Order: sequence, then structure tokens, then C-alpha cells
Amino acid sequence: MADQELKTADSETGAPANAKGTSAMPTTYDPKAAEQKWYQYWVEGNYFQAGKRPDAEPYTIVIPPPNVTGMLHIGHALDFTLQDILIRTKRMQGYDALWLPGTDHAGIATQTRVEKKLREQGLSRHDLGREAFLEKVWEWKDQYANTIRDQWSKMGLSLDYSRERFTLDEGLSKAVREVFVRLYEKGLIYRGKKIINWDPAARTALSDIEVEHKEVNGHLYHLQYPLKDGSGTITVATTRPETMLGDTAVAVHPEDERYKHLIGSMIVLPVLGREIPIVGDEYVDKEFGSGAVKITPAHDPNDFEVGQRHNLPQIIVMDESGVMNEEAGPYQGLDRFDCRKKLVSDLQEQGVCVLIEDHLHQVGHSERSGAVVEPYLSTQWFVAMKPLAEAAIKAQKSGKGVNFVPERFEKVYLNWIENVRDWCISRQLWWGHRIPAWYDENTGEITVSRENPEGDHLTQDNDVLDTWFSSALWPFSTLGWPEQTEDLMRYYPTNVLVTGYDIIYFWVSRMIFTALEFTDEMPFKDVLMHGLVRDKDGQKMSKSLGNGVDPLEVIEQYGADAMRFMISTGSTPGQDLRFRFEKVEQARNFANKIWNASRFALMNLEGFTAEDININVKLGTADRWILHRLNETVADVTRMIDSYEFGETGRVLYNFIWDDLCDWYIEFSKLSLNGTDQDAKRATQSVLSYVLDHTQRLIHPFMPFISEEIWQHLPHVGDTITLAEWPVYDPALEAPDAVREMELLMDMIRSVRNIRAEVNVPMSKKVELLIKAASDGEEAILKRNEVFIQRFCGTSLLEISKDIAAPDKAMTAILTGAELYLPLAGLIDIAQEVARLEKELANLNAEVQRVEKKLANEGFVAKAPAKVIEEERAKMNDYAEKRDKVLARIAELRG
Repeated sequence: MADQELKTADSETGAPANAKGTSAMPTTYDPKAAEQKWYQYWVEGNYFQAGKRPDAEPYTIVIPPPNVTGMLHIGHALDFTLQDILIRTKRMQGYDALWLPGTDHAGIATQTRVEKKLREQGLSRHDLGREAFLEKVWEWKDQYANTIRDQWSKMGLSLDYSRERFTLDEGLSKAVREVFVRLYEKGLIYRGKKIINWDPAARTALSDIEVEHKEVNGHLYHLQYPLKDGSGTITVATTRPETMLGDTAVAVHPEDERYKHLIGSMIVLPVLGREIPIVGDEYVDKEFGSGAVKITPAHDPNDFEVGQRHNLPQIIVMDESGVMNEEAGPYQGLDRFDCRKKLVSDLQEQGVCVLIEDHLHQVGHSERSGAVVEPYLSTQWFVAMKPLAEAAIKAQKSGKGVNFVPERFEKVYLNWIENVRDWCISRQLWWGHRIPAWYDENTGEITVSRENPEGDHLTQDNDVLDTWFSSALWPFSTLGWPEQTEDLMRYYPTNVLVTGYDIIYFWVSRMIFTALEFTDEMPFKDVLMHGLVRDKDGQKMSKSLGNGVDPLEVIEQYGADAMRFMISTGSTPGQDLRFRFEKVEQARNFANKIWNASRFALMNLEGFTAEDININVKLGTADRWILHRLNETVADVTRMIDSYEFGETGRVLYNFIWDDLCDWYIEFSKLSLNGTDQDAKRATQSVLSYVLDHTQRLIHPFMPFISEEIWQHLPHVGDTITLAEWPVYDPALEAPDAVREMELLMDMIRSVRNIRAEVNVPMSKKVELLIKAASDGEEAILKRNEVFIQRFCGTSLLEISKDIAAPDKAMTAILTGAELYLPLAGLIDIAQEVARLEKELANLNAEVQRVEKKLANEGFVAKAPAKVIEEERAKMNDYAEKRDKVLARIAELRG
């Protein structure tokens, strides 16, 4: 039934779904119809499914799983399009290509969204309870996972949906528990009380890399603490005066002559009246500020370390929401920032706050909620990172690591992993992988287990794991690990990870050290780092600026192929991309150019089949030239895709299709297609079919929909271009002599058309053209191609000879291999022509001088390859020869 529906849809556009020959194409290309039709055809035909080529070499990409928090953005479109280009190319090259899709549960982000939705109904998660709340989140997940799949389909992504995974599905949950237990048993996961980054809005711990540091205009408050014996005061400075309520010491350097005699003395903490000691600690910088530092072990990581060394109390003065608690005395119940204002006012009145300075400093903000992060003493679960990092560093430095593209990102990666700190992995959330640890209510003993342990009085830890903990296992957990599945053995390690440079720390580095620890292999061979998609002015896209771009809206307006071609070929590895709608429009125009060229070709291929294609016959100059250029393009495109140079790939494809194929070859082909020589016509039909077929294959990874639509109309073998063989370089198609001929002809045609434009002579008006060939060879070439010269130069009279004398009052063009004269008596201004030639002479003089200077440079001549030097000398001789001819022509006109 599905197949019948497809054929019905196709008949409406005149394009059979599975054509093996030619058929009429609609006048214009309809992206919407083609996109819906072909994606359904591909998915129902299981053309994206891996495993059907058991003898082929596997090639694997696992998708960076998008969060189930909402719609995909234009950055996703870039990331996924680059992956699709690679996987489609490899599939066509005969690999057993797997592109594994999936989504991420995104703990904090998703729970925050669902809680916000509940608040709109006057509810909180606590009103529902854990199980009922999680049901709501799963409903959210199902809704947005379906939305994401729909977006994937509209982008044309060739994903193997039969292997789709979710970071909270049963298999991945098993992998997460296995990793947690193994690391715990090795002592690499531990539970401890430390200063962590606390998000008071989401009320959860954060890892260091989930904190964004932003410059904030704040203040530096100078406070005078009185000594207990009344002998004086000691001055400290802080940007967070509210934390003084949790001070348990003031530290000075033990060798500081100003204070060493005070070490051991007591201070009375203002407001609260608590007595705290002065301690000596080398952490203090004698040269900075007053040389005395307030110590708040429960609210500062450095103070925590000082407190550990001196056995200081750890006093927490605020709760998990950033509200001051009972330890804050009279400020209990105030928000931390309201407390700051009230406390500073009180301290000023008491003469304790003696100076307030403006202070620009970095303040940590939660990446998810945007709240100012609070350093907070808390009992959490941690991964001891140093042992894991050392293995990754050793592998990278020994040459057995990951290949970063661009290479400079290897330094970014190493710099982070060499300075890594223990990773706080517990989150005070309900949505996520619940920590597999149970506490005995009687003894307090901790049980960590893969399965839920049996026994009374056991309570599971309420916290869940950091989202990135499960994401770190993605390359191998998605393939069935810890089981030794067939997929794991065949498709792991993966070949390439494509991702933005902004998550090297979050994800890339963590995947590497977990893969090494649990599989003894790197998770991928290459990491392709792309940049961010910015707006046309280079600003980062954001909701607040209102400059975001919805990829579905772009697709609706311009078609998926236009968007894909623009974002993929407009990018350079590691560099940000500026999104411009005019560039998308250019890409759409390019698609239309391909469509129109193909439509013209098909009008001249009526009844022509795949079996009729034969390019091993006598071919004309233009036929051999376009095959040569196609061959070069195949080699360049293949090499560039393998090197991830998508921008250059796009340029090469664009130039070949727009210039060589459409503007030149198709125009040249019209003469034989419309001529009486049947052998020449069949040869041109073969070449046209062959080149168009291969062109669609080359463009297919970038523009999958229009290439499939066109390919199905062309003479071809196979059910879908998705599985068509990738073009390969063929030495037999090299034709340098045809290239030289075509370059002379194209140069000549361009020159004549330029002269016509210069003197406003339309192409409809025939002109006389005299061509003085430079040699017998050039004369033979030109005479062999007289029909093309007549057709494309619009001549009433054409003479070709080595012995032609330059006529008076003629426009002139000096080419490599020939001189052109257009006797345009009555249409030419001799003074104007002399002026034009003098301008050309100046250009030629400049070129001669440039090359002469280069060849006179001893350093260049000594270092440059002989071939390069020879090419420069040939250029100089060519420029000099043209210059002499221009000089002679100027003299003739003036004579």
C-alpha cells in the first residue's frame, strides 16, 4: 500500500518513484513535494539501515544526542548536515555505514522546563511526588522526541532509526550502573563533603564546566575586625560580605612581619560576636591587599582547604535556595543579596565597613538557570579524575589519541584534561539516572550495586547523576556495552565525532577517558570541531536578542537542500558561520540551475536508457573536456570530503556545475544534439547522461532531495541514488589536449563577447571575426572548431589563418595562442580603442615586472621546486609576448 501511495504522489509531479529511464520533468522544482515523497521512500525502503553489507568495511557516526527540551536550532542543522554528508558519501562508497540516532534526557534543562509548566498550573513537583512527576517528564520526552524525529526527516538526515537510543533507556541505564559500580569499586567514585558549585534556582550541584563566568560590576568591601583584647583591628576585604557570617578564622602569612605576632590571637566577629582565631597559612599572599584574609570554610573552596589544615568549623549560613538560615543570626530568612545590602548598611553604621570600592570581577552563573552560583559546602558524589585523565593524556601524547580537526583544538583539550579537578556527578534532581547507592537506616553503611539490593532499612540515594555522566558513554553504550554485542564488535570504535568546539570539556574529553577506561580504545578516530552559527552581524544567536533562526522556517521558504548547501559549504572547520538569508537564496538559485540544466538534458534524451550510455566512442572536444573536468571534480570532491573541507567542496561543485556544465558544455552540446550527425548526437547524449548522473551523485550528500528527484528521471540502474556508487577518478578520462582546446575556445568567446559589450554591439548583430593563429597547432584547433566559434561569437564572416594581417580600425584581443580582430568600421572609436589597449598594456607590464622580480629573488629561486620556477618563466614569456603584440597594435592604430 505504501508503495502505491508513493507512486501516486510521484505521478502528480510526473516523476515515477523508481524510473529506470527518462521521463518529463516539471517546469519548476517543488521542494516540499520532493522532500516528503523521497524521505518516506528512503525510510520505508530501509535504505539508511546498516548491517546489509556484512563483507564491507564499517563506518560509524553516533549523533551528538540533542536534548529533549524543545525544538532543534540552526546550530543543530549545521552539525547534523555535516554528519549526513559524511555518512551519505561513505554509504555510496560501499561502506557498511551506520549513523546512529538518539536523544539526551538533559537532566537540569528538561526538569526545569517541566517544573515551569507545572508552576503555570499552580503546582510543584513536590505536590505530585517523585513517581507522578517523572510520568509528566516522560510525557514531555515522548512529545519532543517525536518533534525532533520530524525535524530530522525535514532536514533529510539518513539516520538508522532501527538503532535509535535514549540516554535513559534500559540498555543505557545498565551501562551507567556498570560504570558507576566499577569506578566505585576502584575507588574512583567516592562520596564526600566538599565545596561545590550550587545553583540556588535549580537547587542542585553543578560541575565546574556547567558554570559560566561573566564579568560583573560589583564592589569590594573593606571590613575591620576587632581583636578580642581591644588592642586594635585587622582589615580584610571581600566581594561577598554576607559570607562573613560564616567566618571561622582570619588567615595571615606566617612570615608576614606585620601579623606573625598575632597568630593564635582571637578576633570578635562583628554582628554575631563569635570569637574566631587568627591562623598562619602560606595560602595568603602577603603582597595582596592588607595581607589578611577572612576564612569561610563552608562557602569558598580555598577557604575550605585552609579550614581543613587548621581544623576550623564549617558553618553554612544559607539554605539550598540562597536564603540565609539560623546561623545568619538577625539576617535569617533574607535572600542572600538582600542580606548583603542590610548587612553592609549595619556594618557601616558600626564603623566596621570602612571602604567600598567599585570592582569588576568574574562571577559564576549557572549555565542552565542563569542564577549566580554559590560556592557551597555539601555532601556529593565525585569522580576522581586524575587517574582517568593520565591515561587519556598518555594516549594523546604518544600518538595513539584522537585526531582533532582543526589540530589546534588538541591543545585546548590537553590543557583542560591536564588541569582537571574531581568531577561532582550528583544532582539534586528527580529526572535522570538515579545514583545506584543505598543507605542502611540503622548503620549508615553504603551499598553500591548494579541491581536493587534486598534487605530491610535500605533507602536509595535521592540524587541523580549528572547528564554528562551517561552522555560520556554514548559511543559504546549505544552499541550494547557492557554486553559484547555484534554491533559493538562491528561498529566500535566509531570513525568520527562531529560537534561544536564549545563542548570539548563537557562531552568530548569525558567520552575519551571513559572509553579508554572501559573499552581500552579511543571512542572515535577523528573529532571534527565546527563553530557556532551566528547572525549576519556575527552576534551569537539567542532568544533575548531575537536573532535566532528556525531551520524549519528556512526549509519552508527555501527548501531543505538550499539550507543544507548554504550552512555546510559556508563553514570552515573550527570557525563560526554567519547565517545570511541571501546566501540561502543563492543556494536555492543553484538548485534551480541544476534542475533547469537537467530538464534541458532530459528533453534531449527521449528514449535514451542506461544501456545506451557509451562514452568509449569517438567524442568531440567539448565532450572530452567535460569528462576531464568531471574527473578532476570527482578527485577533488572526494579528497576534500575526506579532509572535512566542506566549504572548498561546495566551491568546486558550484564552479563545475554552474560554469563548466551549465554555462559551457550544455551550450556546446546543443549543436550536436540538434545536428544531423547521428553518431555525434548519440555520443553527446551518452556524455550528457553520464555527466549528469555523476554530478547528481556528487551533489547528493549535500542536496539529497533534488539529486534523487533528478536521478530518478535520468537513465540509471538502481532503486535510489542513496545507494548508487560514488564516482571514482578514472585515468582514461584525462584529456589535457581537449582542455587546451576548450580553454582557447572559451577565452576567445569571452573576449569577443566582452568586445561586443564594450562597444554595445548586441549578440543578435553578426560581426566579422579575423583570427590570427600563433602556430599551425592553434590554427588546426581553431579550424576544427569553426562551428562553435561561428555559433557563440555570432559571426557573419570568419577567417582563421597564421598569416592574417591586422586590419585598420578594428577591435583587438590578444590571447594565448591567437590574436582576434573585429573590423567594426563605423562602430569603433579609434581613440577609445587605443586607450583600452594602453590600459591592457599597463596590466601586462605590471605582470611582467612582478614575475621578473620574483625570478630575481635568490631566496625564491633557491627554495622553490624546479617545476614552479619553470611555470613562472613560462608566465613571464607569455605576458611579454602579449605585451609586444599590444604595443604593435597600438602603433598600427596610431599610424
